[in-house]
Amino acid sequence: MKGIVTEIERFSLRDGPGIRTTVFLKGCNMRCKWCHNPETLQVAPQLLHYPEKCLGCGACLAACPNGALSAGEHGVQIDREKCRGCGTCADQCFSGALVLSGKEMETEEVMAEILQDLPYYRNSGGGVTLSGGEVTCQPDFALELLRACRRQGIPTALETNLLAPWAVYEKLLPELDLLMFDVKVYDEEKHKRWTGVSNRAILENARRAAESLPYLVRTPVIPGVNDTAEEIGAIAGFVHSLGGDLQYYELLRFNPLGEGKYTALDMANDFAGVRPGPEADTEPLAQAAREAGLAQVRIG
Repeated sequence: MKGIVTEIERFSLRDGPGIRTTVFLKGCNMRCKWCHNPETLQVAPQLLHYPEKCLGCGACLAACPNGALSAGEHGVQIDREKCRGCGTCADQCFSGALVLSGKEMETEEVMAEILQDLPYYRNSGGGVTLSGGEVTCQPDFALELLRACRRQGIPTALETNLLAPWAVYEKLLPELDLLMFDVKVYDEEKHKRWTGVSNRAILENARRAAESLPYLVRTPVIPGVNDTAEEIGAIAGFVHSLGGDLQYYELLRFNPLGEGKYTALDMANDFAGVRPGPEADTEPLAQAAREAGLAQVRIG
C-alpha cells in the first residue's frame, strides 16, 4: 500500500518513550490558525520555494513538465494552479530553493527505514510513532504501518487530534501501545473560530480512548488564544475527568518556526510575528492544570 509521507525522523526523543522513529504523514482535517507545519495540511505533495537560495541557473524551468515555473523580475515564479507537486524541478535544484514536501512511499519502504534502528528501540524502550499532519487522513496506510510494526515486535504510538470518526480509531487503537492527543481549546465556539471545526467529536473520542490504552494529552499554548489560567484550567479539568491510564499532561509553548514555510507556500499566516512569552509565564498555567487535579504536568 502507498501513502504520502512528509518526513521520517529517526532518533526522536520527544514523540513517546525511549528512542523512536517518527513517521509524519501528510494531510490534516483541521485548520488551526497557528499551525507551524502548513506544508502538512494537504495530503498531496506541495512545492516550497525559498528564493533567497536560488542560484539563477534555470535548471528548474527546463525540468518542469507542466509549465508551472517561469522567470520573473524577482526570480522564479510558481503558478500554483499548474503545479502538480511532481517534484521534478526540486530534483534539479541543488541549492535547496525548491523543496518538495510529501513523498509517495510503499509500506515496505517505510518499514525498511524503521527496521534500521530496531536495536535502539529494544535497548531504550522506544518504538515507532505515527504523526502528521493528521494520521487519520490516511487511515488505511496508517493501519498497515502499525500492523507491520507489531509483526516485528516494535512498540507503537500515535499522535492525533482525535477528530476522525470513532470507527477509524476502533481499528487503530488495538495496534497501539500509547495514544497521544491534543486538547487545544475547551469551548466549542472558540474551538471553531481558531481551528475551523467543532471539538465535540474530539472530546467524545477522548472519553472513549481513555478507556482503551495508556495515553497522554498535550495543549499547545497559543498567545491570545488559550494562554490563560482559566482556559488551561478548563482543559485540565476535562482531562482529569477522563480517568484511565493518563501518563501526563503537557503544555507546549508556541512554536514560531513555521513562518518561513507560509511564505514558501504562498500562504497567509495569521500568526506572523507572534512570539511565545517568557518560559516563566507558562508555570502559572501548569499550576492551574495541577489545581484542576492533574498530578503530572510538564512544560515542553
